[in-house]
Amino acid sequence: MGTPHIEANIKDVAETVFFPGDPLRAKLIAENYLTDVVQFNKIRNMFGYTGMYKGKRISVMGSGMGIPSAALYSYELYKFYNVEKIIRIGSCGGYKHDLKLFDIILADKSYTESNFAYTFNNDTIKIVEGSSELNNKIEETSKKIGIDIHKGTIICSDCFDLYVPSMQTVLDRAPKDIEIIAAEMESFALFYIAKMLNKQAACVASVVDLHHDKKVIASAEEREKSLGNMITLALESVINE
Repeated sequence: MGTPHIEANIKDVAETVFFPGDPLRAKLIAENYLTDVVQFNKIRNMFGYTGMYKGKRISVMGSGMGIPSAALYSYELYKFYNVEKIIRIGSCGGYKHDLKLFDIILADKSYTESNFAYTFNNDTIKIVEGSSELNNKIEETSKKIGIDIHKGTIICSDCFDLYVPSMQTVLDRAPKDIEIIAAEMESFALFYIAKMLNKQAACVASVVDLHHDKKVIASAEEREKSLGNMITLALESVINE
């Protein structure tokens, strides 16, 4: 029995789900990294697949863009499909000056100006942590397989940061005791829903544009083809649980 947005039966979805924003990236991961793949969702073209990676049964499903979409799909996966872990694998804008294109960010916290938590749960929280257990595993794996990561706080915006007239003004409004190293649009929803439902969530993101150099922007084709290290890191981090 499905939900309004996912047509799968409970047994069709694995306990661990990888969560790219783009449903076509979910399709790419399923076709290129998994074996014995079965598609479990195509409603609204938000593709979801379950398969095997080195003996580990996992699922991958698109989240869509933005807090509302990520919140909707993560809530349904956690609440109705017995999913325990969701790892977002996406793209972000880099905000530290030492970041380069396609560097990998691991979010330990996500800060937002969104009123999502207040609307959803009458909660005024604006910063939420990812799962320390998952993050520790991802950090351990990064060292083991030799893929460098940058860990820190990211800002989860309701607006695509490249279109905001003054993103610096947004950053200046943030609490002074946090250093924001990257920006994206989904992590706060995922972390908050996981916290509310006592589940685990992590966010790994690849830098596709740089705040300090607006001329450095990855093309759509580069985004699709150059995120292999991030995908590999995420997958390798769960196979030995």
